[in-house]
Amino acid sequence: MGDVQKQKGNAQQKDLSEILRIRREKLEELQQTGQDPFAITTYDRDNLNQNIREHFEELEGKTVSIAGRLMSRRKMGKASFFDIHDVTGRMQVYARIDDVGEETYTAFKKWDIGDMIGVEGTVFRTKRGEISIHATALTLLSKSLLPLPEKFHGLRDTELRYRQRYVDLIVNPEVKETFIRRSKIIAFIRTFLENKGYIEVETPVLNTISGGASARPFITHHNALNMDLYLRIAPELYLKRLIVGGMEKVFEIGRQFRNEGIDVKHNPEFTSIELYEAYTDYNGMMRITEKMIAGAAQAVLGTQVITCEGKEIDLTPPWRRMTMLEAVKTYTGTDFDEFKGDDTAAVAAAKSLGVEIENGQTWGDALYKTFDEKVEGQLIEPTFILDYPIEVSPLTKRKKDRPELTERFEFFILGRELGNAYSELNDPIDQKERFLRQVELRNAGDQEASMMDEDFVTALSYGMPPTGGMGMGIDRLVMLLTDSPSIRDVLLFPTMKPKE
Repeated sequence: MGDVQKQKGNAQQKDLSEILRIRREKLEELQQTGQDPFAITTYDRDNLNQNIREHFEELEGKTVSIAGRLMSRRKMGKASFFDIHDVTGRMQVYARIDDVGEETYTAFKKWDIGDMIGVEGTVFRTKRGEISIHATALTLLSKSLLPLPEKFHGLRDTELRYRQRYVDLIVNPEVKETFIRRSKIIAFIRTFLENKGYIEVETPVLNTISGGASARPFITHHNALNMDLYLRIAPELYLKRLIVGGMEKVFEIGRQFRNEGIDVKHNPEFTSIELYEAYTDYNGMMRITEKMIAGAAQAVLGTQVITCEGKEIDLTPPWRRMTMLEAVKTYTGTDFDEFKGDDTAAVAAAKSLGVEIENGQTWGDALYKTFDEKVEGQLIEPTFILDYPIEVSPLTKRKKDRPELTERFEFFILGRELGNAYSELNDPIDQKERFLRQVELRNAGDQEASMMDEDFVTALSYGMPPTGGMGMGIDRLVMLLTDSPSIRDVLLFPTMKPKE
């Protein structure tokens, strides 16, 4: 079997080499006759394919010029039908030797699938009813020296699609639609927040301290300053400095970097949004979150009831709200309130449910890990999970009536966490104590624990108003609203290990 595959591979390589040779010869012939397509700098295009389809009644019989990639061709002697694709989709073109001229038509017959071309002609409808262009002029704008994947099978190798996204976009039109939707989702979020008085800001990507989340950072070195810097894992601490400074509603959409594993939900660099608003709390963040996501679905998909992974999801507010204690009790039958204050009993209860947890961990650790392993994956409908243990929430205000818990929520759809929010801790004394606890964990070997940020403590010491904050992964939201199974499907250029 291995010999057969090897022979097949050698034959394919030989065929490719022959195609490359022929296309290079065509290019050299064009260049020698002064028709180098790579020397063309512009083309006067006045219409997109979709515009012609949508306004056919106005444009029928009129002259238009379009441009795009030659994707198929049907030759019929002295006439041809071919398809040209632009960013808006396909358009059929009819070209006849008597209309474009013998010299142009002879040259056109040597053009290849994948070439970029310009077409001038009149808009008409064929006998079969298809809106088309009757060409009067054809221009070769750029030469494709590599063949596109075979027409009927396309580019299906998943890894190759991610590595060669440019080919993926050419031959799989639905992929382009995913990224167009991504752009529209982000545009909606910006408009939504700006209409509520938020200001978009930018904060440093290169940080002297890794903070704002629990994650392992990437480390780089600044030569001029001779110092190590961290690629940010979250913009949180800078954004809250702005709240201290009087910018009462701020948000940032930007890249974050975490030196962690890669799977269907994680990429080392990803896009998030974080927003902070003075004089509100995590309840205010819940309201704005559900309205923003439902609004994005309505704006981009035309509905708040979506289908993802074969499941119908209703994003219409209000979403379900459950405390973590309630969720664990509902889905596992174990009430961790029965073990409050008894770390040993809580850890034992978690272990009895099959949770991987070490002896010596706290009640809060046991509660959180039980939720993480046994509950999260069951939260299909949009759900806010409230009131996280203090151990896993170093930047969050405690609940007044339950100091072992915090005013924090995460929200889940289809068993995935999409975002995280707090009533932000604004007590500088408490904040410093929690940083010190994180430093202890870091010194004990936890590379995801936060570092001490003295300047942030100083900022809080000037006084930060009560504040609500929320962070959400844009990539995961796009996965949801485009029914994409992997984060790599919504990243134009996901991180890939180089080929050997």
